[in-house]
Amino acid sequence: MEAVKVSPKFQVVIPRSVREKLNLVPGQRMQVIAYGNRIELIPEQEIGSMRGFLKGIDTTVPREDDRL
Repeated sequence: MEAVKVSPKFQVVIPRSVREKLNLVPGQRMQVIAYGNRIELIPEQEIGSMRGFLKGIDTTVPREDDRL
Protein backbone atom coordinates (compact mmCIF):
# COMPACT_ATOMS: atom_id res chain seq x y z
CA MET A 1 0.00 0.00 0.00
CA GLU A 2 1.31 3.43 -0.91
CA ALA A 3 0.30 6.81 0.47
CA VAL A 4 -0.33 9.94 -1.61
CA LYS A 5 -0.91 13.56 -0.70
CA VAL A 6 -3.93 15.61 -1.76
CA SER A 7 -2.82 18.82 -3.49
CA PRO A 8 -4.37 22.25 -2.81
CA LYS A 9 -6.49 21.60 -5.94
CA PHE A 10 -7.66 18.24 -4.46
CA GLN A 11 -5.59 16.28 -6.96
CA VAL A 12 -3.68 13.06 -6.25
CA VAL A 13 -1.00 11.23 -8.22
CA ILE A 14 -1.56 7.50 -8.72
CA PRO A 15 1.75 5.78 -7.91
CA ARG A 16 3.65 4.28 -10.85
CA SER A 17 3.42 0.72 -9.49
CA VAL A 18 -0.39 0.98 -9.40
CA ARG A 19 -0.58 2.62 -12.85
CA GLU A 20 1.54 -0.15 -14.35
CA LYS A 21 -0.35 -2.94 -12.58
CA LEU A 22 -3.71 -1.63 -13.89
CA ASN A 23 -2.37 -0.55 -17.29
CA LEU A 24 -3.62 3.02 -16.82
CA VAL A 25 -2.85 5.57 -19.52
CA PRO A 26 -2.92 9.39 -19.47
CA GLY A 27 -6.38 10.75 -20.22
CA GLN A 28 -8.13 7.53 -19.20
CA ARG A 29 -11.49 8.12 -17.51
CA MET A 30 -12.26 6.72 -14.07
CA GLN A 31 -15.41 6.29 -12.03
CA VAL A 32 -15.13 7.85 -8.55
CA ILE A 33 -17.21 6.33 -5.76
CA ALA A 34 -17.43 7.36 -2.11
CA TYR A 35 -17.83 4.06 -0.28
CA GLY A 36 -18.11 4.39 3.49
CA ASN A 37 -15.05 6.31 4.63
CA ARG A 38 -12.97 5.65 1.51
CA ILE A 39 -12.75 6.70 -2.13
CA GLU A 40 -12.65 4.09 -4.89
CA LEU A 41 -11.36 4.83 -8.39
CA ILE A 42 -12.56 2.41 -11.04
CA PRO A 43 -10.97 2.63 -14.51
CA GLU A 44 -13.49 2.81 -17.34
CA GLN A 45 -12.87 0.41 -20.20
CA GLU A 46 -13.72 0.66 -23.86
CA ILE A 47 -16.88 -1.31 -24.59
CA GLY A 48 -15.05 -3.28 -27.27
CA SER A 49 -12.52 -4.56 -24.76
CA MET A 50 -15.33 -6.06 -22.70
CA ARG A 51 -16.56 -8.27 -25.52
CA GLY A 52 -16.82 -11.86 -24.34
CA PHE A 53 -16.17 -11.19 -20.65
CA LEU A 54 -19.38 -13.03 -19.75
CA LYS A 55 -18.51 -16.04 -21.88
CA GLY A 56 -19.44 -19.24 -20.09
CA ILE A 57 -21.83 -17.60 -17.63
CA ASP A 58 -24.72 -19.81 -16.50
CA THR A 59 -27.88 -18.31 -18.04
CA THR A 60 -30.27 -20.88 -16.64
CA VAL A 61 -32.29 -18.92 -14.14
CA PRO A 62 -35.46 -20.33 -12.58
CA ARG A 63 -38.34 -18.11 -13.69
CA GLU A 64 -41.98 -17.89 -12.81
CA ASP A 65 -44.34 -19.11 -15.54
CA ASP A 66 -45.68 -15.61 -16.23
CA ARG A 67 -42.13 -14.23 -16.76
CA LEU A 68 -41.14 -16.09 -19.93
